Amino acid sequence: MDERKSSGIGIHARRVLAYIVLIFISILCLFWFYVLFVNATRSHAQIQLGFSALPSGEFMNNWVHLMHSSQPVWNGLFNSVIVAAFSAVLTTYFSCMTAYAIHVYHFKLKNVMFTFILMIMMIPTQVTALGFYRLMMDWNLMDSFIPLIVPAIAAPVVFFYMKQYMDSSLPLEIVEASRIDGAGEFKTFNMMILPIMKPAIAVQAIFAFVQSWNNYFIPSLLLTENKKKTLPILIAQLRSADFLKKDMGQVYMMIAFSIFPVIVVYLLLSKHIVQGVALGSVKG
Repeated sequence: MDERKSSGIGIHARRVLAYIVLIFISILCLFWFYVLFVNATRSHAQIQLGFSALPSGEFMNNWVHLMHSSQPVWNGLFNSVIVAAFSAVLTTYFSCMTAYAIHVYHFKLKNVMFTFILMIMMIPTQVTALGFYRLMMDWNLMDSFIPLIVPAIAAPVVFFYMKQYMDSSLPLEIVEASRIDGAGEFKTFNMMILPIMKPAIAVQAIFAFVQSWNNYFIPSLLLTENKKKTLPILIAQLRSADFLKKDMGQVYMMIAFSIFPVIVVYLLLSKHIVQGVALGSVKG
């Protein structure tokens, strides 16, 4: 009886400790967002004085100055939404389709193809950037969103996650039953497989959206027209302004403006993130 009681106390103590650690980590992660939004309410002179935990009253002034600056803020928001949304859709759909083909079909060199796709994961973007830039120049695709969206079809990391999720959550009997009922391959994939893969698709769509939203390197190489630039480029331009023209209040307001849509997406789809990560990480 005493052993059972002491065991219960030990489990309770570990649970309390786990909650304390999780609360501390959550506060640590959210603290920097709080500092960001506090600084968005402060003027450049106030920010230069140092850290402050309390908001100021310069929020509307920073917003008005940002809207009247030389940066096309609303164009940047629209451009970022278009690039990030289409990239997320293409990445998840075609990566899921590729994973489905590797998971369901049996053909020669199947393992070689799987290994080759995983090897591509090891190649940094910077290694291929120069060749990609020259190719886009030759194809007259500078200042176009096509080079930022279409390459999202090939996403080895997303493919690998989808493949692992299918290994744990997609029995082949479902595919065979669909074929017996007379459904074609595309109908089977679109009507049967995609609903089953919904948690994994939601997770990877969010991650792909955020990655594309925050992408600075490739867009900065390809987009030169001011009205075509995405928000990360406009933020970099604000930060690199001349010392006499630099306004850190505007910079923080721009960062807060750019990060707010991402926070909204996370809040709306956080349930799918937890569910998809939990199921995708367990191989049955």
